[in-house]
Amino acid sequence: MNSIESNALEPTPAELRRLSPRDRALRLLPVYGLPILTVALVALFSALLPETFPTMLNLRSIVSDKAIIALLSLAAMIPMAAGKIDLTVGYGIVLWHILAISLQTAFGLPWPVAVVVVLALGALVGAINGALVEVARIDSFIATLGTGTVLYALALWHTGGRQVVAPLPEGFLALNGAFVFGLPITGFYVLALALAMWLALEHLPVGRYLYAIGANPKAAALNGIPVQRFTMAAFVTSGTLAAAAGVLLASKLRIGQASVGLEYLLPALVGAFLGSTTIKPGRVNVWGTLVGVSVLAVGIAGIQQFGGSFWVEPLFNGVTLLVAIGIAGYAQRRKGAAARQPPADAAPP
Repeated sequence: MNSIESNALEPTPAELRRLSPRDRALRLLPVYGLPILTVALVALFSALLPETFPTMLNLRSIVSDKAIIALLSLAAMIPMAAGKIDLTVGYGIVLWHILAISLQTAFGLPWPVAVVVVLALGALVGAINGALVEVARIDSFIATLGTGTVLYALALWHTGGRQVVAPLPEGFLALNGAFVFGLPITGFYVLALALAMWLALEHLPVGRYLYAIGANPKAAALNGIPVQRFTMAAFVTSGTLAAAAGVLLASKLRIGQASVGLEYLLPALVGAFLGSTTIKPGRVNVWGTLVGVSVLAVGIAGIQQFGGSFWVEPLFNGVTLLVAIGIAGYAQRRKGAAARQPPADAAPP
């Protein structure tokens, strides 16, 4: 396993020592470009909007609004590490947040039992996705698009196009509504999940296995990695986390409706894709994903406080994704060109 080289594009210390200061800065740009951009946007909007942007109220609003997107992005990046994509993170949250409420109101289940049932169903859907991809050999994009569409249809059938509204227990509402150190508790959920995923992906064998599968599944199988088992486990984990995000969305909205949820799909995928362009360019990673979600959250919040229209958010999501991928592609081309050049002290042929 240790002999399988990572496909990440972050520079090595030996490579940086050979570069001039200018080339070193250009080489590090795709690694730390998005974190620098995030800090620059915070400074810019704080200077232009000193009375509204650099406030605790705005920070609470950003954390509350984007925590669920961050959870979905982290869920989506797990199959991405194995070279797959899971679109049900966006479609499934529609059904999961409805079930989290209707299981309590229509079926009379206690809220902890309802939460466990929703999480189990999310894991089941993840297992179905994994079986479709690894056993039936259907492309992950097509398989999860079909599964997600079925989940969305089930949400429409279950609600009949109507809202699910009823009084909910205080304990369930506190899942999203509680505050810790003055900030929404959902932000601490994201931080705890990020730390756990970082430890698993960067410091445990399971992470090396997933990255090896994503880089070259045939080579991973030849190295003795059970590719099918780990890929299916990635989908199960993704489905479970998406269901947890649906529970938090239900606690936040306090109503269930099939028209809510699909708008989380694009930002979640954009956050995960952006995560593959920073910190460790060339592969999805936890802190890069959080940075990607942060730059979207800060940029959209600042533009909206300037009076941006409703179409600003999807426009900013798309433009940011294109720019970030362009920077990563530029870095990859430079690295490839540098690798093809002979050393300066090499003898001429």
